[in-house]
Amino acid sequence: MDLIPSAWHGKKILVTGGAGFLGSHLCDRLVAQGHHVLCVDNYFTGSKKNIEHLLDYKNFEIIRQDICIPLYVEVDEIYNLACPASPYYYQWDPIQTMKTSVIGAFNMLGLAKRTKARILQASTSECYGDPTVHPQPEEYWGNVNPIGIRSCYDEGKRAAETLFMDYHRKHGVETRIMRIFNTYGPRMNRNDGRVVSNFIVQALEGRDITIYGDGSQTRSFCYVDDLLNGMMALMNYNGVHPEPVNIGNPGEFSMLELAEKVIAKTGTSSKIVFEPLPQDDPKQRKPDINRAKTVLGWEPTIALDEGLTRTIEYFRKVL
Repeated sequence: MDLIPSAWHGKKILVTGGAGFLGSHLCDRLVAQGHHVLCVDNYFTGSKKNIEHLLDYKNFEIIRQDICIPLYVEVDEIYNLACPASPYYYQWDPIQTMKTSVIGAFNMLGLAKRTKARILQASTSECYGDPTVHPQPEEYWGNVNPIGIRSCYDEGKRAAETLFMDYHRKHGVETRIMRIFNTYGPRMNRNDGRVVSNFIVQALEGRDITIYGDGSQTRSFCYVDDLLNGMMALMNYNGVHPEPVNIGNPGEFSMLELAEKVIAKTGTSSKIVFEPLPQDDPKQRKPDINRAKTVLGWEPTIALDEGLTRTIEYFRKVL
């Protein structure tokens, strides 16, 4: 694909976490549309390899910086994606994770207020914790342990949502909140421990596939292309919509079903092994996407089987 037009003619758009899994795909799209994209990343979980193909283009810039430090730039839109999103990384330094979610959001909202930019928060289905309502609508307040090992991420994202709503109510900042459900696809970090990449890497390397718990817990998996379509539809929605919107694929699969699909698609001889379930790991997760359908006209189109095939091919090339 020819990513870049001969001259940029669009908006000035800031993408925090722009060298990460989701952020790098977003940068690709925005640059291709002719926007001037400012990618901010501290490379804790992101990688320069994810965006190095954009470095020669005049409508793409990188700043290596933590968003806990205020940023002074002029922009029209802000996608706030910066934050480690897998338990392995966000539990590595839980205090810094909380700071990234809360202080980072505070800094980006301050920038949006000053520049009158529209700002989108990449929030998470972890706001629902270990849900007792299934599937989860945006009106559900969740079931989150405020002092557990996952709390630095879950409660950090919930606090960020609070800031976004209050900046909208108090200062009139044009905010968007998307709650992202499990997303997968090319450029996932092979070492971050997320279930799709974990299973695929273990299968391709011929190692045992590790399931935590008995494999009955469920997740809903959204392919990265669908997720980005929803993210951009929310940012570009022509109206006021500060309330959260679930963006995810409502197809629901157990961990055992996912492992069996990966084994079949990779042709591996790997065996499934079971380990104890980590503290506060959700038993079920599935988005109610009626709001996204009604407000944005969005719903996912890529089924898990197709998305897994694409993702496995990516990992075959990079392993």
